[in-house]
Amino acid sequence: MFLCVFPPLRRKNSVYSVVKILKKVLSNLAFQVILAIVSGILIGYFYPATAIKMEWIGKAFISIIKVFIAPIIFLTVVLGISSVGDLKKVGRVGVKALVYFEIVTTLALTIGIFIAWLLQPGKIDKGSLGSMDAGKYTSKVTEAFDWGRFFLNNLTLQVLLAAIITGIILSYSRQREKAVNFLTRISKIVFKGLRYVMYLAPLGAFGGMAFAVGKFGLHTLVPLGKLMICVYLTMAIFVFLVLGAILRFYNLSIIKFLKDIKEELLIVFATSSSESALPSLMNKLETMGCSKSVVGLVVPTGYSFNLDGTSIYLSMSVIFLAQLYDVHLSFAEMLSVIGILMITSKGAAGVTGSGFIVLASTLTALHKIPIEGLAFLLGIDKFMSEARAITNIIGNGVATMVIAKSENEFVHPGRHEDTKIKGHEN
Repeated sequence: MFLCVFPPLRRKNSVYSVVKILKKVLSNLAFQVILAIVSGILIGYFYPATAIKMEWIGKAFISIIKVFIAPIIFLTVVLGISSVGDLKKVGRVGVKALVYFEIVTTLALTIGIFIAWLLQPGKIDKGSLGSMDAGKYTSKVTEAFDWGRFFLNNLTLQVLLAAIITGIILSYSRQREKAVNFLTRISKIVFKGLRYVMYLAPLGAFGGMAFAVGKFGLHTLVPLGKLMICVYLTMAIFVFLVLGAILRFYNLSIIKFLKDIKEELLIVFATSSSESALPSLMNKLETMGCSKSVVGLVVPTGYSFNLDGTSIYLSMSVIFLAQLYDVHLSFAEMLSVIGILMITSKGAAGVTGSGFIVLASTLTALHKIPIEGLAFLLGIDKFMSEARAITNIIGNGVATMVIAKSENEFVHPGRHEDTKIKGHEN
């Protein structure tokens, strides 16, 4: 009866509700990035020549984001250490993080080798595969891992070290309070700038995806489809079972965590770079309840030492190439692969194409698998880099939450409102 008497009012309210919902959906960053990814794939598939020219858009977005990485790491670490007051605690967090990284990375390498051995993605005809020139990677192979070169090529570690030293000095300074207040104001400005830059994320996603599909083509996925499926499956198992079990032990949910960082995951997927979401991830982890000091120490270190996705990809690629060339690896030799990759995989951070250099170094150390096999992987590497980058960022987020929990530096949102992180609200 009410609806019959007031039909215009009912229609008006319905239209208003629909408009409100549409406005909310269209303004959602995750939706915008998904739309950009789909658009990039379509442009890349139907107009590859045009799509290749879109590369600069994706690169420009990543370049802008990288401008924020150094100041955010520096400010977060300095403010975190100076607010802790207990330098022994800072050292304990650092040691605990490195031990965690090594254990979980070794587990990732082992799982990658086991699933590749079990599913045998390399049991295919080499004649059906296309290949590209891998000379520029194999020519850079070194006999041993060089820690000095690793540090010099890794800006994240350099900034982290400088921030730790500055934070320690500031902790003993008489001007500590004034310096902290000043750096806090700067931090708010930097994060506000980052928030505006993230509005460009859909453009970066579009450019990155359009270029990838346009240059390499979806047809390159068919011959090595089994390897790609195995890699994606293995990383899904690692994220949901291994990392999920670790979080469950600390009464946290992997599903909730993934929902909380869905925008960052979409950006990483489209740009194939975990660095593109590093500043935003640090902000999100603080908002979730992790203390500033733990976030500042664990996340930057993890981007250099906790490359779970890269570890899985490297270990599976070695086994794939062994199967492709019918090279039998004994159990002892598989253990050797894990041991070698535990060291060489640390060099896969901070340098473009470093994954192939690490693979080349590993194959050279084994002296059994032809190094020219890397040429078969070049065509699909771009499409597997998304899985690597996504797994890396998830792994670092989980590591930060675990360390924060173990140090009692984690506050559940909604509890103890007076202790929640301020200044980085979205």
